[in-house]
Amino acid sequence: MTLMNQQSVINCQPELVEGGQQLTTILVTGGHGQLASCIKCIEAKYDDLNFIYTDYHDLDICDLNQVQSFFAANTIDYCVNCAAYTAVDKAEEEKELAFKVNAEGPKNLAMVCHENKVVLIHISTDFVFDGNKREPYTEEDKPNPISVYGSSKLQGEVEIQQFLKEYFIIRTSWLYSEHGHNFMKTMLRLAEARDEISVVADQVGTPTYAGDLAAVIIQIIRSKSQNYGLYHYSNEGAVSWYDFAKAIFVEINEGIRVSSIKTEDFPTFAKRPSFSVLAKFKIKEKMSIEIPYWKDSLIKVISKLYK
Repeated sequence: MTLMNQQSVINCQPELVEGGQQLTTILVTGGHGQLASCIKCIEAKYDDLNFIYTDYHDLDICDLNQVQSFFAANTIDYCVNCAAYTAVDKAEEEKELAFKVNAEGPKNLAMVCHENKVVLIHISTDFVFDGNKREPYTEEDKPNPISVYGSSKLQGEVEIQQFLKEYFIIRTSWLYSEHGHNFMKTMLRLAEARDEISVVADQVGTPTYAGDLAAVIIQIIRSKSQNYGLYHYSNEGAVSWYDFAKAIFVEINEGIRVSSIKTEDFPTFAKRPSFSVLAKFKIKEKMSIEIPYWKDSLIKVISKLYK
C-alpha cells in the first residue's frame, strides 16, 4: 500500500484540449508507488491525458461505498490500479489484509468500473505461478501460487474477470525503478555499507523497469485498444537475483564481492517461484510494442540516479 497527501485528488469534470477535443481522464490508485511515480514522470508528454492520483487516504479501494462515491464525483475513462499489498513475507502473517487489498479492492474497482463504463487496467504478478516450469510462462498456463501474496493477487484477477469485460490485467515481474523500495535500491544502499554480499542464485526471472511498464500502459490508453484481456509484460531476458545484483554493482563501478547462495540458505516466510520468466508474445503482437532488454533498462535507470 502507498501513501499520498490529500492534495493529490482533483475533482475532475470533463476538460477540453485545444480544438475542443475532450481529455481522457485516468484514475491511478496507489499514487505514491513506484509505478504510479513513473507514470507521473512521463505524463507531461501527453496533453491529451488528464491524471488523478490517489492513495488509500484519499480513496480506500477496499471500501465499496468510497469507490462508488469517488467515481460518481469524478468523470473517469480509465482506472489504472497500482494499489496493492506487496509485503510478500508479511502477507503470510497478514493473510486477511493481503486478500482485502489484493482481491476485495480489485473486485470493488471492477464492479464500479462496470457501472460507470470505465476501462480497468490492473497490475498483477509473476507470483501467481509456482515456478516449476522451465520455459517462459504464457497467459494460458495454469496459475498455482505458492504464497499468500501470490494467492491474493490471483484472486484479484479472478474477481475482475467475473465482473468486467473491458479490462487489461498485466502480470509483471521483479519491478524496480528510481522510486520507492525495490531490489535495485536495496543493493545500492548495501553497496555503501558493505564490501561483500550474498544473493540467491537459484531463483530466475526478469527485472522490469517500472518506467517501461508505465509507457506501455499509456500506449494502451492512447491507442484506445479494445484487445481486452490478460497480458504478460516484463523486460526481455532472464536472470537470477545474483546476476541482477552483480550487474547493478558493475554499473555503479563498485567492487563489492557478490557470493551466490541457494534459496535454502536464505529462508523466508513466503516461498518464491524458482522460475518465473514471463512470455510476452501476446502483448507484443496485440499492442505492437517493442520491449527493452533488462540490462539496457538497468543502465538507463542507474544513469538517471548517478548523473
